[in-house]
Amino acid sequence: MNTSLSTFGALKASGYQPKSIKTELRDNLILNIQAGRNSFPGMHGYEQTVIPQLERAILSKHNINLLGLRGQGKTRIARLMVNLLDEYIPYVAGSEMNDDPFQPISRYARDIIAEKGDDTPISWLHRSDRFFEKLATPDVTIADLIGDIDPIKAANLKLSYADDRVIHFGMIPRANRCLFVINELPDLQARIQVALFNMLEEGDVQIRGFKLRLPLDVHFVFTANPEDYTNRGSIVTPLKDRIGSQILTHYAPTIEIAKQITHQESAHLDQRLCTVHVPELAKDILEQIAFEARDSEYIDQKSGVSARMSITAYENLISTAERRALMNNETETTVRYSDLLGMIPSLTGKMELVYEGEQEGTSFVAEHLISAATKTLFLQSFPKIEKLKKQDQETAYDEVLQWFFDADEMELLEEAPEKTHLKALLAIKPLQKLVQHYCPHVTKADLPFHMEFVLWALVEFKQLSKKRTAAGLSFNDLYGEFLTGL
Repeated sequence: MNTSLSTFGALKASGYQPKSIKTELRDNLILNIQAGRNSFPGMHGYEQTVIPQLERAILSKHNINLLGLRGQGKTRIARLMVNLLDEYIPYVAGSEMNDDPFQPISRYARDIIAEKGDDTPISWLHRSDRFFEKLATPDVTIADLIGDIDPIKAANLKLSYADDRVIHFGMIPRANRCLFVINELPDLQARIQVALFNMLEEGDVQIRGFKLRLPLDVHFVFTANPEDYTNRGSIVTPLKDRIGSQILTHYAPTIEIAKQITHQESAHLDQRLCTVHVPELAKDILEQIAFEARDSEYIDQKSGVSARMSITAYENLISTAERRALMNNETETTVRYSDLLGMIPSLTGKMELVYEGEQEGTSFVAEHLISAATKTLFLQSFPKIEKLKKQDQETAYDEVLQWFFDADEMELLEEAPEKTHLKALLAIKPLQKLVQHYCPHVTKADLPFHMEFVLWALVEFKQLSKKRTAAGLSFNDLYGEFLTGL
């Protein structure tokens, strides 16, 4: 479209045909489907579930309600829909409602077109300016969303309150020909939801006695959390009846997809003063923590566990390693298993605990989740550790346990330089042999993390003991530590 056109007459002469916003979305989605283009890039894990439902709703020209727990990408989906709009649309210059010059709805636009005809000036609106978003809170009023009488305008224009020009329109009329997103819809008061469903169905705007017929061209996207749906508020039945499609969102179904999301959202972490290598196993543990949290008896599952927990935890994990490297004046470092403890502040703020969790405390629950994730992933690569075994029964861990039985103790310093840390781990030859046997494809760079991972797992399975020292952690033979205590 030629955006240099500046009058209504020139626009008509160009052969421009106006479309409704729902038709724009539909037509551009059809072009993407036919060309094999992804209309919702970055929405990993939704390819076979949410996205097909979204595309069907757009093809049907439906208003949409995205229903799901926090941190499932509902708002991101709504923002991506802007890319399905035409790049530019014409509107009557100076109109606060983005009036289509072919179908003006405001008093201002109708008057100026009646006065100037084909000489009516037009402007062009980019699709990035056609997105409106409002977080529904209990203090939102009808004046905010729809409008109210403006006494100052009435005084300045010397108009009576019976004149519709004294109305100050709210966000929704100003979002004419735009996408309008209302987040957390159930938190809106019921009377405001009633005003909304009249706009969706009839196009009526009622403001303090005025009944205006405004055929607004708005595509509504609502988001709602099932917790809000049942506990704090609800969506009134007539409004639900007027929302064309309700689509259920969900969390990443696998660790691999969860890692894609975390990596995508943490891309800015590459801009660091030192290079931080993150072993794949560390990324797996981080994502497994979120999976364990979504099954934990300590966490309120109705609130969900946001994907933001993994993202912020990953950021803290990188920063823990970066801080140590800066302290040691190193330009390169590798994440250690003990660095996972640096993620705890990111975990504690993202969990809604039930009574049992509150009794234990957030730090305990966070450490419990790290422990559970460690056990789960350990058993995927290494033999199961039996609680009871026969007297002469050999296990894969005997040589490692014997090494600790013969040694006094082995200490890993939290802030030790890379070379010191690596030297301490490689001194445990049976441990290195065990890791390389059961993880034959582990790289040289990842080997130290795997070795430390096995040490922590042996502690979790009560094969070794661990205690905190002034500068780090000390690993000991379980029974030797017990006898020392006696």
